[in-house]
Amino acid sequence: MSTGSATVSPATRRSVLLLSFATFASMAAQRLCDAMLPELSSVFQVSLAEAAQVVSVFAVVYGLCQLFYGPLGDRLGKFRIVTWATLGCSVGSVLAVFATSLDQLVLARMLVALGAAAIIPLSLAWIGDAVAYELRQETLARVGLGTTLGITGGQLLGGVFADTLGWRWAFAFMTLLFAGVGLLLWRDGRRQRATAPITPQAPPAVRPGFVRQALQIVTGRWSRIVLVVALIEGASGFGVLAIWASHLHQELGLSLSFSGAIVALFGLGGMLYMALARWLIPRLGEHGLARAGVTLLGLCALVIAFSPLWWPMVPASLLAGFGFFMFHNTMQTNATQMAPAARGTAVSLFASFLFLGQSIGVLLAAGLAGLLGSTAVIAGGSAVLVAVGLYFASALRRRSSLLASS
Repeated sequence: MSTGSATVSPATRRSVLLLSFATFASMAAQRLCDAMLPELSSVFQVSLAEAAQVVSVFAVVYGLCQLFYGPLGDRLGKFRIVTWATLGCSVGSVLAVFATSLDQLVLARMLVALGAAAIIPLSLAWIGDAVAYELRQETLARVGLGTTLGITGGQLLGGVFADTLGWRWAFAFMTLLFAGVGLLLWRDGRRQRATAPITPQAPPAVRPGFVRQALQIVTGRWSRIVLVVALIEGASGFGVLAIWASHLHQELGLSLSFSGAIVALFGLGGMLYMALARWLIPRLGEHGLARAGVTLLGLCALVIAFSPLWWPMVPASLLAGFGFFMFHNTMQTNATQMAPAARGTAVSLFASFLFLGQSIGVLLAAGLAGLLGSTAVIAGGSAVLVAVGLYFASALRRRSSLLASS
């Protein structure tokens, strides 16, 4: 594929579709336990904060592993690493099915996180290598569709299985999903090796070590802004999202299935944004998307936090997801451009900061919810995200000067 043709080959589109399935599975695994936290707390006779380890520990391992997978993908092949990581996640999911204690379940979740950590960042980096710049954001949105569907599917599946067949069946489903997608990726990888390379430009013959690559990225003024904002976004966005279903269950008395379904609309809102992104991006620009997105999210989070009725939660969760992904997709696009020569490392650092932030956010949200109540935590988390989002929107206007001074 040439840059000037402004087309994506059918082979590349097929690979992108399979990567979308993989990112769906990865994100579904991350959010699977959100709606089942009250059930796990009851089954293992632990507090909600202790049960939340299945989310927070997953996020910690996920974030730390980015430091390993980024340079590994740059050297051994991003698509290959995604394939084996996806297959590896099925092994961890099997162990989760047969966990007999919270500690065993946390360990199984750690093993899933070891594999899931590679999937989303290396998928984004592979697209950065394989797709011309003018088509990249649209292609990233397609993979983002898999990610947002994963948020929806994970939260919904977790709640439904917990209320019906039992929480173990949720992990059995994930075992089959990871195994099936991994095999499809393996077949596609063989096809790629049997045909002409998809990547439009060859990687440099000599690469600096990971430490040098990372230092080049984190010492840039613009890169530092992107990474710090990603850390706060993970904590105040994805982290606080983990207690939304518990808030609806405990404050409004909704079932876990219904609570999970309402929060799953957050991901559906992200899907709606992905469908409209091609129209919104040229009209609002990156700074407009960031500013409008966090403002919409903040207003909807206040409804989630304070409404005494369940029905306003439905449009609020949908629009909150729409606003969040207006902002998050802008962040992703900037992450893929931090270091084009070491894109795998750069995007993995971004994901590391994002999900380390999520782990911090989950721990803080679960702990503070017991002290201050989930209402205050959701409202406070949204206020932080609005503030950092408005700052990032302002910084986008100064991006050229910040890049020049790096």
